[in-house]
Amino acid sequence: MQDARMTMKQMTLAAAADASAGFERFRKPTRRDAFLAQMQTIVPWGRLVALIEPHYPKPGNGRPPIGLERMLRIHLLQHWFNLADAACEEALYDSAALRAFVGIDLGREPVPDATTILKFRHLLERHQLGQAIFAEVGRILQERGLRLSAGTIVDATIIAAPSSTKNAEQQRDPEMRQTRKGKQWYFGMKVHVGADSKTGLVHSAVVTSANVHDKHALPDLLHGAEKRVYGDRGYQGCRDIIKAAAPQARDFTNRRVRKPDGQDEAERLRNRTKSRTRARVEHPFHVLKRLWGFVKVRYRGLAKNANRVFTALAMVNLYMAARRVPALVRP
Repeated sequence: MQDARMTMKQMTLAAAADASAGFERFRKPTRRDAFLAQMQTIVPWGRLVALIEPHYPKPGNGRPPIGLERMLRIHLLQHWFNLADAACEEALYDSAALRAFVGIDLGREPVPDATTILKFRHLLERHQLGQAIFAEVGRILQERGLRLSAGTIVDATIIAAPSSTKNAEQQRDPEMRQTRKGKQWYFGMKVHVGADSKTGLVHSAVVTSANVHDKHALPDLLHGAEKRVYGDRGYQGCRDIIKAAAPQARDFTNRRVRKPDGQDEAERLRNRTKSRTRARVEHPFHVLKRLWGFVKVRYRGLAKNANRVFTALAMVNLYMAARRVPALVRP
């Protein structure tokens, strides 16, 4: 027993101060605490670490690198709480809950600085590991029982980019474009997704500039075994594209109801029936943009923002699977 106690790490005063919050009489667990506890359970840390490890720096003669899982946890916190690199560093110093999730004891070590966080993000971007994480999470969910249904819902959403030219280059991001939706003009990029019609989980995604029409990404959003393809009226007239990508699929995209002689009530009712299924594709966008705040791009260029999109969608799938189909994501 004596030897066992000697090998245990002592808790520093800083960690003890954080742990003492559990003994505060009137402390109430926050939604952040509950969310982090949930993500701690459902994120497949071992598989994701193994995916990144071949590209991560190895210990050498210089300063040893920070633990890979710790950096991955910090990176995911940036997605969940919409934090820039410097803001993430400050949030970790400020929040005991975030430090506990990452595993940082301020009595022994500082929080990784903003430059270290930035370099880890650049590593993921350089090796396109965001897309690899998205694919790996899809494989994990399939291994745990998720089966793609016979239907796919396609949709796209615009992520805004700064349109101001008041910067060092005196120009907007050259990889972003503007587009008109309704009577409103938008500048930025577009995220196209293909979601399972039964669960709403995203199985494919494409990132383009905002001026690319939804139909151009359609072939890359279908897995090929669909029986039905749902979409809004922007996909009307894409029957040939659907047939080429999914030969057995029927076109269940919505149709325009305004005719020269008035409104087609029968078509309107059919659209309403289709939309009961099609609406499920809005749920991933709700988590991505409303809960996690991804309504504006943070970086210049499509590649950097695409890496963020794929990683975020992987986490969205885990989050939604845990809430809707708990059996798919077990502790």
